Amino acid sequence: MSPKRPGRNEGASLFAAAGMERDAPHPLPDRLRPKKLSEVVGQEHILGPDGALTRMLETRNVGSLIFWGPPGTGKTTVARLLADATEMHFEQLSAVFSGVADLKKAFDAARARREMGKGTLLFVDEVHRFNRAQQDSFLPVMEDGTVVLVGATTENPSFELNAALLSRARVLVFHSLDHAAIERLFLHAEKVEGRKLPLDEQARAVLARMADGDGRAALTLAEEVWRAAREGEIFTAAQLQEVLQRRAPIYDKSADGHYNLISALHKSVRGSDPDAALYYLARMLDAGEDPLFLARRVVRMAVEDIGLADPQALAVANSAKDAFDFLGSPEGELAIAQAVIYLATAPKSNAAYTAFGAAMRAAKEGGSLLPPKHILNSPTRLMKSEGYGEGYEYDHDTPEAFSGQDYFPESMGRQTFYDPPERGFEREIRKRLEYWAKLRRERK
Repeated sequence: MSPKRPGRNEGASLFAAAGMERDAPHPLPDRLRPKKLSEVVGQEHILGPDGALTRMLETRNVGSLIFWGPPGTGKTTVARLLADATEMHFEQLSAVFSGVADLKKAFDAARARREMGKGTLLFVDEVHRFNRAQQDSFLPVMEDGTVVLVGATTENPSFELNAALLSRARVLVFHSLDHAAIERLFLHAEKVEGRKLPLDEQARAVLARMADGDGRAALTLAEEVWRAAREGEIFTAAQLQEVLQRRAPIYDKSADGHYNLISALHKSVRGSDPDAALYYLARMLDAGEDPLFLARRVVRMAVEDIGLADPQALAVANSAKDAFDFLGSPEGELAIAQAVIYLATAPKSNAAYTAFGAAMRAAKEGGSLLPPKHILNSPTRLMKSEGYGEGYEYDHDTPEAFSGQDYFPESMGRQTFYDPPERGFEREIRKRLEYWAKLRRERK
């Protein structure tokens, strides 16, 4: 019996379906995906005339690589084009959706291709999400040349990838796209679409900033602008933000961005730059950071970087934390901002912080040294007979309420941990310490 042939209407529907698939709309970022490495924008340090990948391709010797950078910077695209340029089979996996079975299948297929003289470029997206054992499984196939691994990650490879894997791969850093690179994408999109973005000059700059260094996001936003604009309409910056309802900034509280920004905030306060400090505080609040986390860090800044140069700094920082606790968001955030300004403009000193660290080291290194007997209490007759409390002078009964006695363990001798600078309130503290040192020398 001959196989059933599709009827006239059925065949027509199959061709119609194929035509529909070809004619189905594709997102702008997909349509503008580079077809060759020279079309990739924003990564000239890798793909320029003297770039790392350019040099590799000239020698036709590409080893395993780790692409580290933010989303939308071209990591996947470059990996795909690299496979084309080296005539290797491109195999793609995502560590989010793949397990050991998927890896084994990919390795077996790569071995079969190798026997036929075809190499495999195995691209693993979010490679940092594989656990240690899964990462170790790449080592033998990387070593024997079964695959050229290209792993992509948004996380710092030093912290997230095994040392053994890193020793067998070169890390290439992908940068966020700058304004010029984003503008090149907009110009390319306008050429492909055959129309200008309906934005005035200021709105165009705002759209580029909204992309936040992400090329894919830039093209998606451009497409949204074209969809939203009516015939002949030109958006201003204010209208653009209203139409797009802005794009949330890239910020992962458990990732590098979080630590980079809190570090920038802390160092701006330490560097007495209230404007930069406010900017980074605003960045973190805008991205959804927990204000109480920020308030706690401000308290830490007060004790670490201002200390006794301005004893009010800690009180101000603590009050800001309490004010936020009482008011909540957004009103309480102003109290944190006020504390940040106070700390940034306060005199700076890490003398107390340094002194405490030195004292901790001395305590750990010195062992269980007994304090001098004259400052020990003697509640029993035995302790008194051992000399406990003997010769102690009650400071309030001495001239200027200062006896000048030694309080360190005798075997240790006097130590100096706290060295206040000639700044802020610590200038006064230094005068007192110098005066007491003079009296101590005189009364010895």
